Amino acid sequence: MSTLNFDYVPLTFINDPEEIKKQIRNTLILIHLFEKYNSPVRLEKLIEGTQYGYNASALQSGKNKFLRISDIHESKVNWETVPFCNCDDEETYLLKREDILIARTGGTTGKSFKIDNPPKHSIYAGYLIRIRAKAEVNPDYIYLFLHSFAYWSQIVNLNERNFRPKANAENLKGLILPDCPKAIQDEAVKISQGLNVKGYEDLFSEIEKAINDYDKTQEIQILLSDQLREIENLNHSILQEAVQGRLTKQDPKDESAVVLLKRIKIAKSKSGKKEKPLPRIKPEEIPFEIPDSWTWCRISETYDSTSGGTPNRGNQEYWNGNISWLKSGELNDGQLINNSEEKITEAGLKNSSAKLFPKGTLLIALYGATAGKLGVLEFDSTTNQAICGFFENEYVETKYLFYFLWSFRKKIIEDSWGQAQPNISQTYLKNFPFALPPQMEQKRIVEEIEKQLLKTTKLKEYIIANQEATELLLKALLHQAFKVKELVEI
Repeated sequence: MSTLNFDYVPLTFINDPEEIKKQIRNTLILIHLFEKYNSPVRLEKLIEGTQYGYNASALQSGKNKFLRISDIHESKVNWETVPFCNCDDEETYLLKREDILIARTGGTTGKSFKIDNPPKHSIYAGYLIRIRAKAEVNPDYIYLFLHSFAYWSQIVNLNERNFRPKANAENLKGLILPDCPKAIQDEAVKISQGLNVKGYEDLFSEIEKAINDYDKTQEIQILLSDQLREIENLNHSILQEAVQGRLTKQDPKDESAVVLLKRIKIAKSKSGKKEKPLPRIKPEEIPFEIPDSWTWCRISETYDSTSGGTPNRGNQEYWNGNISWLKSGELNDGQLINNSEEKITEAGLKNSSAKLFPKGTLLIALYGATAGKLGVLEFDSTTNQAICGFFENEYVETKYLFYFLWSFRKKIIEDSWGQAQPNISQTYLKNFPFALPPQMEQKRIVEEIEKQLLKTTKLKEYIIANQEATELLLKALLHQAFKVKELVEI
């Protein structure tokens, strides 16, 4: 005799609480059948076989409806939008009512879908595997198994416990589930659907306890998630207070920002670099009042900036050198240490639009999924063209600009939203209204922001630790519930 254990397996594509509770219920049903009948069987004994799908390109019209993984959403298919193909072996790939399809690749590997009244001549694509229950087996019983942690635990185990399912025909055939008469399978399906079946009172009690345990942990998780959102709101409030001059006490001895701005302009004029005159800031552009010792200006009045570039990918002499080359996805809203994924050569730098940004440069992602992300260089580095760099200077604390832009990130993204994603222009950033404090005030603001954010960071870490502990508690509770007490070897 040997024991069999299943685990609660969190999966990114199964996050609906009702679906998770259904999978918990199904797992306990299967464990009950394992223990009652002590007759484990491999899936291959209950199905007619496995069949990979048909490989072809999707067409706008054709003889056969051509079902793909991407056509299955939330266990539903809109057959009207399913494309076509022309299959020369329709009989092999034809879909019938109650066939079950399983994704064998992609982000939903292992997920299953039961066919219900497919259009005539419908077939399925190569990234799907079809299984078909034998005549003496209830297809919904197979489907119950495929929607349980008894199933997910086994196919995750096949991938060395890295919580990514591994599904192919041979793996599926070897999965273990209880073998029981069709009448019992029918009852199991009814219980899975939430119906009351006599003779299963102990099972119903176990299901109720497990579901209650799940609900209690989810109530805690919801509370903790709410607390994390409140911390993010608090962080935003800290930044808002800071850039409005409300977080720190003003010192009348400070040199005013108006004088500081004049000194900056004199220094910039001596550099010999010609700059286009900037439009005056209109009253409607000013988002809030600032202290009398501060002043509004455009960011480019205080900072020089430019974007990066990408050396020719086809020239091997430009790559695998010793000069760091950052992509926008590597910005982390903090200090950037020298761990870039790619590096370029001196020739790559010289023969491209890439710029060498020195340590202390503030970087901001201009477009893509990470638009608005920030980072301050702790080393010299180049970047791709999706990043703009603001060069460090002696008049403005780079960390102050960093927190200022962070506080306005939502507005920057909203103002820069294109057809599909944000696209922040350098001109927009250069003209962005900037609340400039006195130089000593900048230092005090940065110091106070980081003091406050340190507190919220520690609180956030504490909440995340509680989230992880709650998840571990749920796993431990369900691990005990999912334990098959006795099972013969098969």
